[in-house]
Amino acid sequence: MGVVNRRLLRACLKVHDLALLALCYGVATFLAVQVAHRESFAAFLSMRVKVSNCLIFAGMLLTWHLIFLMCGLYESRRLATRLQDMVAELKATAWATICLVLVASGFTIRMATPPFLVLFWGTSSLGLIGSRSAMRVFLKWVRRKGRNLRHLLIVGTNPRAVAFARRIEATPEWGYSNLGFVDQDWGGLEEFRKSGFSLASDCNGLPEFLRNNVVDEVVIYLPLRSHYEDAARVASLCEQHGIIVRLEANIFGLRPARSYAGEIDNEHVVATLTGRNNGVALMVKRALDIGGAFTLLVLLAPLLALVALLVKITSEGPVFFRQERVGLNKRRFRIFKFRTMVDGAEQMRDRLERLNEVSGPVFKIRNDPRITPIGTWLRRTSIDELPQLLNVLRGDMSLVGPRPLPVRDYQGFGEDWQRRRFSVRPGITCLWQVQGRSSIGFEQWMRLDLQYLDEWSLWLDFKILARTIPAVLKGSGAV
Repeated sequence: MGVVNRRLLRACLKVHDLALLALCYGVATFLAVQVAHRESFAAFLSMRVKVSNCLIFAGMLLTWHLIFLMCGLYESRRLATRLQDMVAELKATAWATICLVLVASGFTIRMATPPFLVLFWGTSSLGLIGSRSAMRVFLKWVRRKGRNLRHLLIVGTNPRAVAFARRIEATPEWGYSNLGFVDQDWGGLEEFRKSGFSLASDCNGLPEFLRNNVVDEVVIYLPLRSHYEDAARVASLCEQHGIIVRLEANIFGLRPARSYAGEIDNEHVVATLTGRNNGVALMVKRALDIGGAFTLLVLLAPLLALVALLVKITSEGPVFFRQERVGLNKRRFRIFKFRTMVDGAEQMRDRLERLNEVSGPVFKIRNDPRITPIGTWLRRTSIDELPQLLNVLRGDMSLVGPRPLPVRDYQGFGEDWQRRRFSVRPGITCLWQVQGRSSIGFEQWMRLDLQYLDEWSLWLDFKILARTIPAVLKGSGAV
């Protein structure tokens, strides 16, 4: 499929999207009218349409088209995952619905009721996701047949370049045809030849190769530390030809870190990060934190009041224990807990340091003499942790995340890799909490926290929350 056919496909896709939105608008209007006024289908079709309404609707279609353009729905997405496509499509329909709300407010369109808007967003989202999924399946089938291909040239012959070429071969649905490799003579070239791939050109012959061959994209796998000038020359040459240049983003070889492109004041930058950078999922996580913490505080209010009373009447001192902890990116905050120790327990810790039963910088004693009688029960049931729901509402913590550590424990960390756990909000419960708590050694605890960072998803949070209640009821590892 050539350039002309790709343009035709993109044009057809734009027409399809506008037709789909118009259809969803009509369906939502019909359903909203039928539910509200119980109009028949014939009566709905006989409704008079004003010229002004047609002009307003045409303006909305144009705005929707611009929204879809800005959401990147007409760019090449052959390397995007299905989840990335769905997020882009849901974002586009959400903005289209917001646009509809603004137009309805400006022109006093009474039809735009909440049920109508929900119907429009729901039908347009389902329609867009369904049609794009079908198109994706069709294009994959076409590419496996050797059509709609993009011709790719790989600059560099190191093992990472060869591994990338093998991924291209193993996924024909991406629709890439590897033209070969470009490199100079170097010590690893003999090993490269054993891979079965071939050189299309050396670096000096690259300008002539680009002039005489169809090249859609160039991928640079040169080691930038020693070949920066060569890579810059290749990128400049491709810019002159209007050829897309792809560059491996992980230029520092950071194994757990991922890279993504962004902008700062119109300057393009590449950022590396650990954990997840899914903005939608993180927004949902924060919304669930706020909703969950607020709901639990309301439901557990009688229990919290009873526990506060028991703490107050069974020992001297305040009801709540507040301590400075280390949170997101090492921000300090004060944590709230029900007091489980005698008043002034912090000042007594130095005298008990020799009795510490936990490895690493953490301080815990199984039969700590500072714990009050009611405090033993509160710790075993983890009820002393419930006031941290206030920290969740304030944004200091999340429902699920690595446990927040005291400043004293943080200062005792011996390895920097352990400090990566502070790159997310701390939580009330975590993998360590549901897998044994204090019965787990410090280093294994840190590795569980990093495992949570590397594997994080909303589903993982739900699983940890579901496992927290049995773990608390068993009281395993509680100190």
